[in-house]
Amino acid sequence: MTEFLDHPRPYEDEDNRAFLTAWRDEGKILLQRAVGSNRPFFYPRPICPYTGSSELESFEAEGKGTVVSFSLVRRPNHPAFNDEVPIVLAEIELLEGATMLARILTHDPESLISGASVRTIKQESASKYPLPTFELIS
Repeated sequence: MTEFLDHPRPYEDEDNRAFLTAWRDEGKILLQRAVGSNRPFFYPRPICPYTGSSELESFEAEGKGTVVSFSLVRRPNHPAFNDEVPIVLAEIELLEGATMLARILTHDPESLISGASVRTIKQESASKYPLPTFELIS
């Protein structure tokens, strides 16, 4: 019998709290941009990497994107993932233009290709995974 282990949780702080809460409670991705700018960025931080402004606003991403690149992880870094290998870790370009590293859940990871369309998993499943997680769009 396999012992159940919780997935490790990211450190929560003032900069990422809204982002983590939106994912955990609603299955939504929050992006940031400088006030007056249309250039979104990810990961949450106190200063815009493009303008240097600390006047930021958060907005909800649609939750869809394209796989830019990916890797199959066959040796997990935590025992909670042992029964889930291979794990797909991908760079995803969201429709809004920001890129992020995220997990993709798929029954056939060997057939995944760059350029594939993805969307966030349903909210009911999101609470299991502490960071945004995607699935392929058929």
